[in-house]
Amino acid sequence: MVTLSDRNSKQSPLMNTEAITVSHLSVQYRSVQALQDVNLTIHPGKLTGIIGPNGAGKSTLLKAMLGLTAVNSGIVRYKGSPLINQLQQVAYVSQRSQIDWSYPATVSDVVMMGRVRKAGWFRRFTSVSRQVAAAALDRVGMSEYRDRSIGQLSGGQQQRVFIARALAEEAEIFCFDEPLAGIDKKTETVIFDIFHELAEAGKIVLVVNHDLGEAITHFDDLILLNTELIANGNRATVLKPENMNRAYRGQVMFFTGEAA
Repeated sequence: MVTLSDRNSKQSPLMNTEAITVSHLSVQYRSVQALQDVNLTIHPGKLTGIIGPNGAGKSTLLKAMLGLTAVNSGIVRYKGSPLINQLQQVAYVSQRSQIDWSYPATVSDVVMMGRVRKAGWFRRFTSVSRQVAAAALDRVGMSEYRDRSIGQLSGGQQQRVFIARALAEEAEIFCFDEPLAGIDKKTETVIFDIFHELAEAGKIVLVVNHDLGEAITHFDDLILLNTELIANGNRATVLKPENMNRAYRGQVMFFTGEAA
């Protein structure tokens, strides 16, 4: 498992050469245009949020980038090569609403799923994989629940377990679809601490976020969508009133916090 860096550690000078680039990405569901000619760059070493109104295409963008939904045009590259050919570098956590919580799996089982790609299907997990999974579970504060059924946990606890599974994958790219939905403040703090540590370790961390409250100040960069790309860059660049009004088609109240 990658050792998460100290919050004040220096970032690699090479990380900006290892961005994800999205070029002319369009997605259409029958007669509905979900994404229209999206072009953007996602940098390592940054915590990047995808924001926009309901139906803006936030989750669609994430899924299209990872080949989880069909695209009409466009390409996504990582380190200059198609990302679709490098999915072993990606850890993805879907929305909680898309998960079958009645599935008979323990917390430990779920986190160990993050080691399947490293170990290989139908192979025994090594002691190293078990240590990595245990460390990930400890990092999210859920070690004491390792033998508990995943369906018996609260929403915040469930989200922590899936964050642990992502950590266990030891990926270079971490993608989370609305991980902050329906969780408690303590879990939100734990999750953001982990996201920042991953970013500071030089990882790409991409988060679909529907909340325009105080949580928005945790993000370094933002992608503002409403079918088309409205703005992409640091918070100060993206959270301009003209951008927000264009995305939300009118006045919108949002929390900016201190100057970025």
